[in-house]
Amino acid sequence: MPSVQLVNITKKYRDITAVENVNLAIEDKEYVCIIGPSGCGKTTLIKCVSGIIQPTDGEICIDNKRVNEVPIQDRGVGYVFQDIALFPHMNVRENVSYGPFVKGWSPAQTRTLVEEMLNMMVLGDRARDHPNVLSGGAQQKTAIARALASGSLLLLLDEPLGSLDVKVRKLLRHEIRRMIKDLNLTAIHVTHDQEEAMAVADRIVVMKTGKIVEVGTPSQLYLHPKELFTANFVGESNFFEGRVAEEGDKKIKINVDGSFLYSSEKAPAEDAKVVAAIRPEFVAMEHQQKTEPLWKGTIETVTFMGSMMRYEVKAENGKVVDVKIPFSSVSQEFEAGSRVNLKFPPESVLLYAYPRSGLEKEISVE
Repeated sequence: MPSVQLVNITKKYRDITAVENVNLAIEDKEYVCIIGPSGCGKTTLIKCVSGIIQPTDGEICIDNKRVNEVPIQDRGVGYVFQDIALFPHMNVRENVSYGPFVKGWSPAQTRTLVEEMLNMMVLGDRARDHPNVLSGGAQQKTAIARALASGSLLLLLDEPLGSLDVKVRKLLRHEIRRMIKDLNLTAIHVTHDQEEAMAVADRIVVMKTGKIVEVGTPSQLYLHPKELFTANFVGESNFFEGRVAEEGDKKIKINVDGSFLYSSEKAPAEDAKVVAAIRPEFVAMEHQQKTEPLWKGTIETVTFMGSMMRYEVKAENGKVVDVKIPFSSVSQEFEAGSRVNLKFPPESVLLYAYPRSGLEKEISVE
């Protein structure tokens, strides 16, 4: 069964470095998603794994064997592209049969495997249809079935759902994960959709400008990101620049332009400049003053988002705070212009040392 090791992988195009010194180990049967801004090198990286692109430096091992010089067809890899590349003159069954056919499998072996793939992807009723009469979702399922029918135990998915509409993407991503887990495959899935990655991955790799920023489980990267870029790129966060005002046994007090936040995290020395971050859904908003330390502010905008209500609140210290509340939990009427109090639970306030390059550059996707 295939594990994947990438050691110091670098890919350069003359003066442009697309991937720089990437080190990553992917375990057998693990489902890993790679996310990052456009142009960060995530597609280049999996194309190096597949053999479509040769790295400038570094070593690629699949199942503990170095494969840098191994041809694409001999790496045991199935590749699914964003642009659905089916043979237009072949029907679904013929497309799925292509891999076993070119490998010289017997008709009986091919028939058994193809039937299994068609049933797994719920394509049995469309087996005689050609790609031009299939929906986008059915075409992509055919492409995945074709990749699997080649006998590959390592599946590379390059934005496989990017060309589909939102509803189809949500349905198909769960089918893909279930299928990969049922077949005990190893998968590397590149996507620009953070929600998609959170829903399917065992671990997520966050990239920026050709480098890995952070690797972790979906819950780790969402609840306790180690890097400011991750806190901004995975989901949403409010960021506040401040200084450590007081360090207690259980809480750190942070001064943000005369208003105070409290965090349960460890912090640098007193008076050190820091960045405090909190997800919008962890900010509590209420009309009435409570005893806990609160920021006062005025709601500037209200946005209905289906399951959530989103508010932008201008605090008295000039900061704009994003707040999200589940629609079903909104028991009070919050309208634009309303005066409100904001509470920041200390356990949800993350602390980071202030970056030398500045906050804006650190969290930028450019």
